[in-house]
Amino acid sequence: MADEETQISAEVVRALEGILLVAMEPVDPTLLAQLLEQPVAVVEGLCERLSMAYAEAGHGFQLVKVAGGYRFQSHPDVSAYVERFVLDSQQARISSAALETLAIIAYKQPLSRQQVASIRGVDPDAVMRTLQARGYITEVSRDDGPGQAILFGTTAMFLERLGLDSLASLPPIADFVPPAEVVEALEQGLRIVPANPMGASRNEVEG
Repeated sequence: MADEETQISAEVVRALEGILLVAMEPVDPTLLAQLLEQPVAVVEGLCERLSMAYAEAGHGFQLVKVAGGYRFQSHPDVSAYVERFVLDSQQARISSAALETLAIIAYKQPLSRQQVASIRGVDPDAVMRTLQARGYITEVSRDDGPGQAILFGTTAMFLERLGLDSLASLPPIADFVPPAEVVEALEQGLRIVPANPMGASRNEVEG
């Protein structure tokens, strides 16, 4: 019986870590309890034990409770490295998958992740994280239906990068999957030019 309880606990721990790893915002312990089929008190206790275990192990991430829910976040001790990574990644060209997702949101907003996934046919979580980190999309509201899913829309930075006054200035398209010319227009408008001379020289060579 003890071995069975240990096995169940290990499975619950792995499931909890997996859920929190993909969560974009703090997850309420009540929701975690429902997903894991465990009492709320058990889930909260498990989160606290995991948090202490991560801290004792000296990981570069933390499991913290914020805004009434639990989430993973980078440890403050490594903030300098994380900032360096974020700034460096912002200089990279945006991927075609991210451009497609951005176009879908721009023309169909506000949209939830599930709605974007149904249009693209693939999980958009990673590219939406990238777009949100770069400031091109943001949370604008919540759906009125069950679960109140977060709805995303484009930002003022998105309009600035494309040189548009408003979303009404977007070129009309028949489908929400953009054709090649729209993708190219988006890519040109959203390409980030590094501030350092070396980056500028590289862009001149590519051009």
